[in-house]
Amino acid sequence: MTLLLLIIIYLAFISLGLPDPLLGAAWPVMQQDFEVPLETAGILSMVTAGGTIVSSLVSGKVIHRFGTGKVTLISCLMTAGALLGFAFAPSILWLVVWTILLGLGAGSVDTALNNYVANHYKAHHMSWLHSFWGVGATLGPIIMAQFISTQHAWRSGYLTISGIQFTLAVVLLLSLPLWNRVSKNNNVVEEDDEVHLYEATKQVKPLQIKGVKLSLLTFLFYCGVEATVGLWGSSFLVNVKDIPAAVAAQWVSFYWGGLTIGRFLTGFVTFKMSNRMLIRTGQIIALVGASLLLLPLPSTVSLVGFIVIGFGLAPIFPCMVHETPYRFGKSHSQTIMGYQMALAYTGGTLMPPILGFIASSTTIGIFPFFIVVYIVLMLISSEQLIALLRKRAHV
Repeated sequence: MTLLLLIIIYLAFISLGLPDPLLGAAWPVMQQDFEVPLETAGILSMVTAGGTIVSSLVSGKVIHRFGTGKVTLISCLMTAGALLGFAFAPSILWLVVWTILLGLGAGSVDTALNNYVANHYKAHHMSWLHSFWGVGATLGPIIMAQFISTQHAWRSGYLTISGIQFTLAVVLLLSLPLWNRVSKNNNVVEEDDEVHLYEATKQVKPLQIKGVKLSLLTFLFYCGVEATVGLWGSSFLVNVKDIPAAVAAQWVSFYWGGLTIGRFLTGFVTFKMSNRMLIRTGQIIALVGASLLLLPLPSTVSLVGFIVIGFGLAPIFPCMVHETPYRFGKSHSQTIMGYQMALAYTGGTLMPPILGFIASSTTIGIFPFFIVVYIVLMLISSEQLIALLRKRAHV
């Protein structure tokens, strides 16, 4: 039953990943249809992430009240409904309404599933879990690109992915009895062989634990990078590299593909490398990929740059998530996980629009400069956190 539940969780993460890159992939065409400024995509992205931040912050109470299984099902239904709304939205104002629902559907389930796996499964399961999110994030732009290239019909792309979401919701509905059974089963794979670094913190408020704020900052910059590349990558390729919109959408799908394949491979690498080493290595690789976009090289090098960025980002998020109970103790992991998800989505909320607003008055050519700066700030925050944890371990 534990293995079957893990498969269901994998499917749920496909559901989480499908909608995330759609707006960025379809925006060059949607912008023309709605006749709105370039930076409007940043506003829509900000509204979506704002809803996710709210649901992440209240996730502890929601999960305690309804349980992980029901929260996952409700989330999938909400995102499916929101995508259906996108497909038939008559104006940009209706898109704003549906982005709110889309955001609210993501936060609680993200926190619930991440915390569950971090506390009950090994590091390789966390990486593979997030690679399934990448499967969804990769399929989304590919499906959208097919409709844009053949029919110029982004609405059909949203309608198709909404149908996939509703199908996953049916699977989750049928799996509800399984969640109840497994929750009563003690045969869950826990990391009993690991001594947690910081368990004696029950009387301390989560934000008072040393290192938590640095962790939140690292999540902020990580999702800032990931979301900015996903949202503005197509626009950069179309407007700076003169690549057709359908081709640009496919190239961005390779970015998500690099993220997905990287996380799948990370699951095997965790047997040989620690989470901390994987986080550092991934940040350096992502920085190299972003640097390729800065150089005045042929357009094909930009494709390589996007893939390298995705491959570098691959281990960072799942490894940081999996480290949470170890770094700050199981007694506070659910609450801190919610904070981390909230700050992650804050990064996804604020950082892409910053680029959009500046690009609207200058040029989208500043895109690679912003990516490099975000990655450097993430690396600095992460290294400071690691140094603090190392010092605390020797006290």
